[in-house]
Amino acid sequence: MFSFFNKKDFLVDHLEGFIDIHNHILPGIDDGAKSANDSLQLVKMFREFGVTDFICTPHIMHNYYDNTPKTIKKAFKKVKKVITEEGFTGIKISFAAEHMIDDNFEQILQNGNALPLNSNHILIEMSYLQPSINFDSALDLINEKQLFSVFAHPERYQYLNKNQGQYSALKAKGIKFQLNMLSLGGYYGKEVQKTAQTLLKNGFYDFIGSDAHGKRHLFGLSKLTLEQRNKKNVIALIENTKAAFL
Repeated sequence: MFSFFNKKDFLVDHLEGFIDIHNHILPGIDDGAKSANDSLQLVKMFREFGVTDFICTPHIMHNYYDNTPKTIKKAFKKVKKVITEEGFTGIKISFAAEHMIDDNFEQILQNGNALPLNSNHILIEMSYLQPSINFDSALDLINEKQLFSVFAHPERYQYLNKNQGQYSALKAKGIKFQLNMLSLGGYYGKEVQKTAQTLLKNGFYDFIGSDAHGKRHLFGLSKLTLEQRNKKNVIALIENTKAAFL
């Protein structure tokens, strides 16, 4: 029988001590936070969820967001400054990047200008419109550099959704998958939600992140409830992410 006393299980209630490895809170350099004050507000909202550790991952995307270690570090320093001025304590913040596999990626990696999440993981993505023609050669180079590829939000690529056997092929290449939290709540649409749930059920994901670009994403995250069938696997991803990056 339905009980009016059933309590909703919110995802954010499981994020105490979590490290967010995918977000766009650095200001003014991609489609995320526009100003240092925006960044500060996002950190405040995250802190309400118990999240105080961040690896900031602005886009590096040729001809759109031509970021470099220099531009990213400059934006990072702005955020560090406002956090200090606000008197926040216990906030640990570093920077990396979300690398688009495009015609410039391999040169960036060869030149030593890529920004891994840590010493051995690098966050990568493809266009949502079509797969990268140099994806395999880029993976080979990543492997040569002794890095693990972390594929951001694989559930959001429509051309993969249509032939889900491709996910198995990617995993067979040693690629690690990072789930976007909001995908579980249908934020990006029902098809993405369904794919995320399938990949989660089948154990394809390794890590989880917010991919937060602004307050709208964190408002959405604050309302996201966990289905019982997904809860165990989601909590395991949270713990895996903490173990790998804290």
